[in-house]
Amino acid sequence: MSEMNELFYKNPYLTSFDAIVTSCETVKKGYEITLSDTCFYPEGGGQPADLGTLNGISVLDVQRKKDGTIVHLTDTPFETGLTVHGEIDWPHRFSLMQNHSGEHIVSGLIHKKFGYDNVGYHMSDVITLDLSGPLTWDELMEIERETNQVIWDNRPINIIYPSDAEIENLDYRSKKELSGKIRIVEIPDADLCACCGTHVYRTGEIGLVKFLSMINYKGGVRIEMVAGDLALKDYDRKLSSNQVIQRLLCLKPDEIAEGVKKILDESQNKDLKIAAINKKYNELKIASLPNDQKILLDFEDDLNGIELRKFCDSLKNSGKASISAVFCVSNANTDGEPPAISYCIGSSGPDLKKISKELNTEFNGKGGGSSEMIQGTFYTDRKKLEAEFSTFLKNLLSL
Repeated sequence: MSEMNELFYKNPYLTSFDAIVTSCETVKKGYEITLSDTCFYPEGGGQPADLGTLNGISVLDVQRKKDGTIVHLTDTPFETGLTVHGEIDWPHRFSLMQNHSGEHIVSGLIHKKFGYDNVGYHMSDVITLDLSGPLTWDELMEIERETNQVIWDNRPINIIYPSDAEIENLDYRSKKELSGKIRIVEIPDADLCACCGTHVYRTGEIGLVKFLSMINYKGGVRIEMVAGDLALKDYDRKLSSNQVIQRLLCLKPDEIAEGVKKILDESQNKDLKIAAINKKYNELKIASLPNDQKILLDFEDDLNGIELRKFCDSLKNSGKASISAVFCVSNANTDGEPPAISYCIGSSGPDLKKISKELNTEFNGKGGGSSEMIQGTFYTDRKKLEAEFSTFLKNLLSL
């Protein structure tokens, strides 16, 4: 399909059109339709495909083939030669235009200020942007302020096709070497970039750009950002969450952070007190257990994995037994299924790692660990463990 028929380039604000079906091919996911004209932008350059309908039938995807032909995926076939009416999902398209144009300003300003290249770009519910060099959060916040100033200046976004002579003198961004007719997106004093995507006419239509996160990535950074309607939706989600927290904690909006910090501090203090109580309980419980055992079994209630391991470690180090096994029933028997019994087994002599597999096979479990301690879950009942565990372990270890 020739470029003259690609209506999204002629007018990115066009939302409907009429065209003739030039082919319909059956594929695994449905039917690939080609048209004499199209307003549907095909996925490319990091920008997702347009959505919409043809004669009321949903267009599920739009792709450009290697030969340049644009195909529209539907779940319904169309007869060749049929005139169809296309409708673009405008909110979806406009959101992509806002975010794509916002990304250009960000990438252009970063390139201008730091010399970094945009080496990866993906648009979905957030924009993911990979840059070739490192930034600090403060530097990124300065770019955000500069980006929004460009937006509020309501500068024009120009699409130009320089001649071969003109292109030689242009310092434009591009991820790859280009030849032939090159489409350049120009945002005055912000960006000059080769691009095949759709854009708003003026920066003011972007509304706002907001950075969400930044991590180190492959020698550079990966940034998450939103613009336009995605920025508004992100704000709405966070405001809603903050309002819930505010009501639960009976706090004013500007007191939420301090209020949550206070609760976390109180929770940490409680955890320290609980840990001290557990330690005292462990000491008293261990003192009450018999000495000089080859295998010592102990059943506890309501211990999480960390508490179970700590108690088993204390029991192992007490010298009460060669092997100390601590069990905790984590859920009740349901519908005839055996309960899940957490276990932690410590040894001051025999190598437990060598017998872990046999134990799990015998008592329907899973888990593992080191020669001195193994931990996991048995799916069996307590009576079986009480009656058979010690004997089975003694036979395994020849104790």
